[in-house]
Amino acid sequence: MIFKYDVIVIGGGHAGCEAATAAANMGAKTCLITMDMNKIGQMSCNPAVGGIAKGQIVREIDALGGQMAKVTDATAIQFRMLNRGKGPAVWSPRAQCDRGKFIWKWREVLDQTPHLDIWQDQADELLVKDGEAIGVKTIWGVEFYAKATIITAGTFLNGLMHIGRHMYPGGRIAEPAVYHFSESISQHGVRVARMKTGTPVRIDGRTVHFEDMEMQPGELDFHQFSYMGPHRLLKQLPCWTCYTNEEVHEILRNGLADSPLYNGQITSTGPRYCPSIETKLVTFPDKNQHPLFLEPEGETTEEMYLNGFSSSMPMDIQLAAIHKIPALRDAKVYRPGYAIEYDYFDPTQLKHSLESKIIKGLFMAGQVNGTTGYEEAGGQGTMAGINAALYCGNSEPYIMKRDEGYIGVLIDDLTTKGVDEPYRMFTSRAEYRILLRQDDADARLTEKSYELGLAKRDRYDWWIKKKNAIQSIMEFCENTSVKPKEINSSLENLGTTPLHEGCKVADLVARPQITLQNMADILPELKLLINKPEDRVEEIAEAAEIKMKYKGYIARERVVADKMHRLENIKIKGHFKYNELHEISTEGRQKLERIDPETLAQASRIPGVSPSDINVLLVLMGR
Repeated sequence: MIFKYDVIVIGGGHAGCEAATAAANMGAKTCLITMDMNKIGQMSCNPAVGGIAKGQIVREIDALGGQMAKVTDATAIQFRMLNRGKGPAVWSPRAQCDRGKFIWKWREVLDQTPHLDIWQDQADELLVKDGEAIGVKTIWGVEFYAKATIITAGTFLNGLMHIGRHMYPGGRIAEPAVYHFSESISQHGVRVARMKTGTPVRIDGRTVHFEDMEMQPGELDFHQFSYMGPHRLLKQLPCWTCYTNEEVHEILRNGLADSPLYNGQITSTGPRYCPSIETKLVTFPDKNQHPLFLEPEGETTEEMYLNGFSSSMPMDIQLAAIHKIPALRDAKVYRPGYAIEYDYFDPTQLKHSLESKIIKGLFMAGQVNGTTGYEEAGGQGTMAGINAALYCGNSEPYIMKRDEGYIGVLIDDLTTKGVDEPYRMFTSRAEYRILLRQDDADARLTEKSYELGLAKRDRYDWWIKKKNAIQSIMEFCENTSVKPKEINSSLENLGTTPLHEGCKVADLVARPQITLQNMADILPELKLLINKPEDRVEEIAEAAEIKMKYKGYIARERVVADKMHRLENIKIKGHFKYNELHEISTEGRQKLERIDPETLAQASRIPGVSPSDINVLLVLMGR
């Protein structure tokens, strides 16, 4: 049996779902091939979306016209804006989701996406002809041919699970591993290596002593992930916090000899920023406790996720240690934690479009590129779907710059620096993070996405309406003056210095003690502006306030970013035979030869390429 498409997507996880819907919504005839249609969009680890910098990625996916934010909002059972005590550059949304409803909401989205088919099967072989990917063959002998193929196989490629000394093949618990497919790719010169990740026990909430835990409620304000769509449809639930103790640690230390991480059973690298509980004990031997977060898995289930207790220790060790935590002394578990090793492909062999430099028409996204996290996967999937659709139409790829989005930072880091451990996004990885706030992703990306054909008219119209509303508020504040006698008593009540002479409202809003709402309570005209009876008025007011408060910082960072654009505009790919450039360092030659950067700016970010090497390239380009 043979099928023909424009785009084939292999894998129905977070990267695959975004890739498939993006390509299809851009008009490409697309097929998503997945092993189990009932596990589409499965949250393999914690039942949450977002977090530090990850939340910004989800907002960017939404601004581009992707789906993760809307699926999250529709299935959220708790929402919080993290880092509210710091500046808005690092505010990050995070939501607990109902795991089961999340899957079925994704199914609903996929089923209603035009130009998109789903086929339940397992890819067995990448079909390549004359250095170009032309399709895949499945384990049932079905052949799919397409102009572009996107690999988003997550942890399934040669997946191997570990619990203590027990090992069992699998891509996820109770799901089979995928064999042969990695080899059908690597035989063409694509470098493959191994990584490891893990997950904790799932606990029966009926057996937890919540009276011995601290409740962590969510927030009930206007914030949500999507710029469009309904607000908090499901019942909102709390999370709970507690700590490990020395008794817990002693049991775990005594079991280290049987830990796959420390007995030589696992040799691949795990995520640095989400370590197992046994790794925490070894890395931080002086800490006598570690925080744990008990998170609900859904609106109506008793299953709970013990965040912070990821482990691949033997089952009896895991259970004995958990029972030494007072709140979990009688806990029953649904399943133990486990580790999993899997194949990934060297992302420095990818172009910034996420197309392979080795096999034409082959795109990759998600954990197969060495990342960890649903959000990083979804961001890559969106970009791979966009670029696969553009590839089918013989159009230039869309490359997101580092000052345009965290997704741009992510892809540039992967393709320029590569990975030696699972890559996780943080705000600290972005040098322009005051330009990449969670509140302005639509300002950065929606108009561009509309031009590409992914963001639809309703999303574009909403952004234009929002942009005009923000501009109206800012123009009022920048053009309206207030006098001391009119406002000083109110300023003193707000704990800020009274005026000695008149000033613009925008100057007052820039003060840390003042908010737009404060000023609206004083100025009736402003109140009318920020309390219009329309959608998302709070979001609009917040965006305007942030732009006024941080105007100077934003402008300064924009200048720095624009200077870097000059280097981004100097194309160097194909200009040099690096192994013959003895004017630059040996390490610089080797790294430049291996990465083969597109621009001088990308070359400057390659580890091992020095500023003097860049100066030499600049001189040679001038020559």
